[in-house]
Amino acid sequence: MNEPLESFCDRWLASWTGGDPDRLLAFYAHDAVYIDPAWPDGLRGHAALHGYLSRLLRLYPDWVWRREALHPVPGGFILRWRARLHPDSTHEARGMDLIELEGGLIVRNEVYFDPRHLFGALR
Repeated sequence: MNEPLESFCDRWLASWTGGDPDRLLAFYAHDAVYIDPAWPDGLRGHAALHGYLSRLLRLYPDWVWRREALHPVPGGFILRWRARLHPDSTHEARGMDLIELEGGLIVRNEVYFDPRHLFGALR
């Protein structure tokens, strides 16, 4: 990967805002695996990811993600992040992602966070 990891990560995080699943999917390989608390067994490939991300981004088009810390590891990085469901919200969810990269694209994305914090922000 020629681009610095921090730059790649920040562009990828920005693509989670705005409700455009195609913009976000451009960061993922066509056979990428995505795992989060809603899909602990994971989703594989653009078709499965597109369906899930379309619904998720429609629910939270204005959420804001920011990098708290990035730790390069062979073949990718570990990211600690903060996210707000709405830009004017004071509640922030915190979590981490394990990202594997090949050819400048995400081939595996494992997301870890406590979903109770997310649900608490919705009340």
